[in-house]
Amino acid sequence: MAGIERRDPVEADGIRARTRRGSIGAEWWSRRFVDVVESFADAGRLGRGRSYARKGQVLDLRVGRYEVTARVQGSAEEPYEVALGIEAISEAGWRRAEEELASRAVFRARLLAGEMPPEIEWVFAELGFALFPGSADDLHIMCSCPDWGEVCKHAAAVLYLLAEAFDEDPFLILAWNGRTKEQLLTALRRRPGGEPEPPAEEEGEPLPAEGFWAPASGLAGLRERPPAPPVPAGFILRVATPPAVKVRRRDLVDVLEPAYEALAGS
Repeated sequence: MAGIERRDPVEADGIRARTRRGSIGAEWWSRRFVDVVESFADAGRLGRGRSYARKGQVLDLRVGRYEVTARVQGSAEEPYEVALGIEAISEAGWRRAEEELASRAVFRARLLAGEMPPEIEWVFAELGFALFPGSADDLHIMCSCPDWGEVCKHAAAVLYLLAEAFDEDPFLILAWNGRTKEQLLTALRRRPGGEPEPPAEEEGEPLPAEGFWAPASGLAGLRERPPAPPVPAGFILRVATPPAVKVRRRDLVDVLEPAYEALAGS
């Protein structure tokens, strides 16, 4: 950027990206995040940001509710302060999301097992929420450096390291959006109606024979359930364990997903 003197950064020993070359982001959620950032950011600044991330210029990184903060060592003696903000999901919105996730057995089971289903993004989208920023307008970036470009290299370094943090712990995505892993799992351990799970029946107590074959009291007491939403295209590709097969250096799942979406559309 004109008017800004470029100097070599002060050597630092901070957080270093695990990916030493090429693109950063191994899992679907981190790739999605990086793709969004790279769609609007300056390529030159992104390249310098990757270099900063790999050289350990980011001294620390903290993920909080709706904001990520970090300190990045640049050419000045004092590190720069970086903050990444996103739009907040309200408490009422989170309660709706938790009820929806708890009502879907596959999502509930996988989340309680510590897994992040790819289709979780669609559940939030159905409710009108976004887990990831969709454009530059959805990501509020602040840095104390004199470069007013979008995005400066210091913020870019933080964004790349944040993507790697998502690889290591995908629940950080939800924490950034306002719910820690512990808060979400506590909500999912309850039934969709908000009641705690009933205790398991104790063994050894025989069931009484009287009334076992009695006719049902009628259908009036049965509550109608809304029809389940259709299974998303490519759902089986994401639920099943992907085979270790690549087509032109691309994962087989990524190659087949457009075909599933086309078949679902037809």
